[in-house]
Amino acid sequence: MTQPEPTTPVIELRALTKRYGLGDACFNALDGVTLKIEKGEFIAIMGPSGCGKTTLLNVLGLLDSADDGEYMLDGKAVDRLGSARHARVRSNQIGMVFQSFNLINRLTVLENVALPLTYKGVRRIKRLERASEVLAQFHLQEREYYMPWQLSGGQMQRVAIARALVNEPSIILADEPTGNLDSRSSHVIMEELSELHKKGNTIIMVTHNPNLTSYASRVINMLDGRIASDTKIKVDTRGANTPVKIPLNQRANTIKANRAKAEASAHASPAVKRTTKSSGIAKKTSKKTPSRSKKRSAS
Repeated sequence: MTQPEPTTPVIELRALTKRYGLGDACFNALDGVTLKIEKGEFIAIMGPSGCGKTTLLNVLGLLDSADDGEYMLDGKAVDRLGSARHARVRSNQIGMVFQSFNLINRLTVLENVALPLTYKGVRRIKRLERASEVLAQFHLQEREYYMPWQLSGGQMQRVAIARALVNEPSIILADEPTGNLDSRSSHVIMEELSELHKKGNTIIMVTHNPNLTSYASRVINMLDGRIASDTKIKVDTRGANTPVKIPLNQRANTIKANRAKAEASAHASPAVKRTTKSSGIAKKTSKKTPSRSKKRSAS
């Protein structure tokens, strides 16, 4: 049998390094990061503040460049591409979701979502139609002509995700997408991202919340600009719907034990009532006894 050819990773990093500062103040925000990301993965990147999570996301999104190492995107070296090509890749392949939403307040919801299509040269009517289609997928069609400041935090983040998807990118980069949201809105946003993952999108999410890693298929922990751990999560759903069979002897023993408990409680309850009644009668007789003795002494 012929073995299948190995697929090219969507993203491959080789000893990636990013420095900030000069002289004695120079430090490595990314220190020799090596990483492979396959198509369709949902990756959660975690770690303490200042460990390089957001820097890594900015480099992956071509918003920043590395000082050393290689960044391969679909098998092509990114550092060999010019700024115009970087902008084209961001427009076609990468969608960014920010913690602070980054919506333009003077534009309506519809215009905010349609904005990335402007840089692709799409005509106004076409881009507004496309933006309306994406908003309908997030149940925001009734908010198309609202201004951003008229929306809740969860609605603004959903608009930001719709804007990231309007160009139909294959890679979605999310930087703390639930950082400014309450628990209910966070759940809605994560369900939306989970649905996108099921459709085949590659999602890379930075988060501080360990509860959100349950949505990911892979969890990467960073520390001091390096990858401290890289764990793939496999969920085995086989046999999830099959009923659990209990042995007959175990079932019989369980029934006997429950019946014995019920009989014990039934026998115990009358005894308790009798003792309470007898104690009550004793109290009454004890109260009546002194009064009779007083009458006899008076006579």
